[in-house]
Amino acid sequence: MGAHELDVALGERAYRIRIGPGLLDQPELLREAIGGRQALLLSNTTVAPLHAAKVEAALEGLRWGTLLLEDGERHKSIDSASRVWQALAELGAQRNATLIALGGGVIGDLGGFAAACWMRGIDFVQLPTTLLAMVDSSVGGKTGVNLPQGKNLVGAFWQPRLVLADISTLRTLPEREYRAGLAEVVKYGAIGDLAFFEWLEAHADGLSARDETLIAQAVLRSCQHKAGVVMRDERETGERALLNFGHTYGHALETIGEYRQWLHGEAVAIGMLMAAQLSAALGLADRSDAERLGLLLTRLGLPTTRPDNADPERVVALMRLDKKSLSDRLRLILWRGIGRAEIVDGVDEAAIVASL
Repeated sequence: MGAHELDVALGERAYRIRIGPGLLDQPELLREAIGGRQALLLSNTTVAPLHAAKVEAALEGLRWGTLLLEDGERHKSIDSASRVWQALAELGAQRNATLIALGGGVIGDLGGFAAACWMRGIDFVQLPTTLLAMVDSSVGGKTGVNLPQGKNLVGAFWQPRLVLADISTLRTLPEREYRAGLAEVVKYGAIGDLAFFEWLEAHADGLSARDETLIAQAVLRSCQHKAGVVMRDERETGERALLNFGHTYGHALETIGEYRQWLHGEAVAIGMLMAAQLSAALGLADRSDAERLGLLLTRLGLPTTRPDNADPERVVALMRLDKKSLSDRLRLILWRGIGRAEIVDGVDEAAIVASL
């Protein structure tokens, strides 16, 4: 299987996404993205023992260091960002240094945010090792950290220099993490590509079995969708908001679970179905579309039911913080059926509570 390549055209911030097996075994791919002589490898204690040695081999001859954080969403914090900055300071990192983020969405988001802030912005490279990071967080330049009050409340738009999505790393990914990543893949079909959604329905069993040819195709198709949106709306002033389908609900569930109960993709899966059901309740879409979405998510091993500890009133209160509201009405991403998502302003909170 050869590698797929995709260019994200953003002027001077343009970069390439490479997708395929064995990419971390090709040190020249990483080295060509490092412009200076200093590099910091950021990873976590779960991923580093599996994959860091290959990255470190590519850094031979540079002045470089490694910082390992504990694994988990709760470590995507200001405290962790401060540790990254301290490591950069100890390295003596200048403005031409490169931060390399090896891991899932937490490491990528945190590393990108730290890179955006260090000396007002240094290069960083995304080496995603989870399916979710490959198809979502590593592409598009959204970086940030969480606060106890909610997800991603502090952050910056900061594009990477390169994304290397080595799908061989998914062989070591725990089953639950892998399936959580499939939720973001489903999202791309749900918001704007009925044909892709139908492809996922046809290949759900193969994807569940981790067929690498199918995985590479799914990652490529997802990245093409996201890159296209980002190139048209980098700063989320319009169309890019559609990528938040299911996320406003999902972020609320993650916060309620203190970032321990649900993986991000699991919360998004529940959130997408909630959004689809609300769309049906508001008369925007046929209920059969929500049922079809729920069936696909179930086939892929994803949760679809609101947890008992997610009181509807609290869910809505957290949703109000996650996205800007107008008085007692929220802006949500809903749909008019599979492949036809849209931004809906002024959704009555009472309707949301009722749908929950």
